[in-house]
Amino acid sequence: MTAPDTIEQPPAAARREPWRGWDTVIRVAGVVVAVVATLVTALFELELTTLRSSGVASLLKGESLWASGGVLIPIAIPVAIGANLVIAWFAVTVTGRRWALGPPWALWTLIMLAAAGTRTTEGDYLLSGDNWVALVMILTGSLAYAVYSYRMILKPVAARRTDSGLSGSL
Repeated sequence: MTAPDTIEQPPAAARREPWRGWDTVIRVAGVVVAVVATLVTALFELELTTLRSSGVASLLKGESLWASGGVLIPIAIPVAIGANLVIAWFAVTVTGRRWALGPPWALWTLIMLAAAGTRTTEGDYLLSGDNWVALVMILTGSLAYAVYSYRMILKPVAARRTDSGLSGSL
């Protein structure tokens, strides 16, 4: 037996085109996920700015991690850099648009500015001026977004094929 030379295709009416709205749904979902991730990681980074060496020792004893005393542990700085770079990459990659970097960057910056300028009911600032980890974390976290943005500016605009065969830009 020999194989047929041609494979029968279903009639054109039977083939269904995918819904064109999925592209918009994926872009919106990507921005929403990036914004939620920014909110969660920003609050986590703010908590890490007050971590002290005695807190780690207290944790090993089964006590509270946020004990006072000891030197500040700068773990919030690499966490902020890494998280912000990953969120920036995710937002731009999932949406396919460079503007998607803006909402997470703006939200992260607003959260940090609010934390640095807000007083508690007792009159204390959420992030004090003598907490060098918080100040460096705000600087480097924002610089992570800025560096990612600058690297995107240096890249040529990627061309993509459209259904019409013409090339467009992202």
